[in-house]
Amino acid sequence: MDTRPNKDGLIDDIFELKKDARVVSLINSRIDLFRENQKKDNIYWFSELCFCILTANSSASLGIRIQDKIGPDGFLNLSLTDLREVLKEEGHRFYKKRAEYILEARRYKNIKDMLIGYDNEKEMREWLVSNIKGISYKESSHFLRNVGYLGLAIIDRHILRVMYDHNLIETIPKTLTRRRYLDLEAILEDISDAVRLRPGELDLYLWYTQTGRVLK
Repeated sequence: MDTRPNKDGLIDDIFELKKDARVVSLINSRIDLFRENQKKDNIYWFSELCFCILTANSSASLGIRIQDKIGPDGFLNLSLTDLREVLKEEGHRFYKKRAEYILEARRYKNIKDMLIGYDNEKEMREWLVSNIKGISYKESSHFLRNVGYLGLAIIDRHILRVMYDHNLIETIPKTLTRRRYLDLEAILEDISDAVRLRPGELDLYLWYTQTGRVLK
């Protein structure tokens, strides 16, 4: 088995995928939506933050389902008991803790106003990781991408699988320290430059290669 890093092979795969007009259209429409989200208000941004709290150690599809059911007003106003009940009904494994994290996050309900004063996306991410319970670098990057900031890598299990399959990492880590996350992000940034995509766009192409879908 060849264990040499195959960054060029991954780059070639992305260029091939960029020739598929259907995939490109699907991804570009999603990117356009993210950019529109940047113009939306604090309430919308807070709903996206709660969605990302829900996806930690879970799935985007479950987070979307719960977000659709609760709605922005619910994330801001439901009691802890009611939040837990909805999350439990929808099958969230960590329904108690996630409900608590959402309740605690309400102190930052004006999340857009708090973040837009920062100079760049990485400073925004550091603030989120330091202040919002229940999210790490992956979820913070995910949130910022969903509200229109495309300069961060979202390193989830699907992206780690792609990196492993191309020998860019030796093993798939169960957890990621800050240093390890940033090291992996640097690899993805190099690939982003090579394929002329921003990291948040590259993520959608890599995700598509693993799932055949484009979610938020």
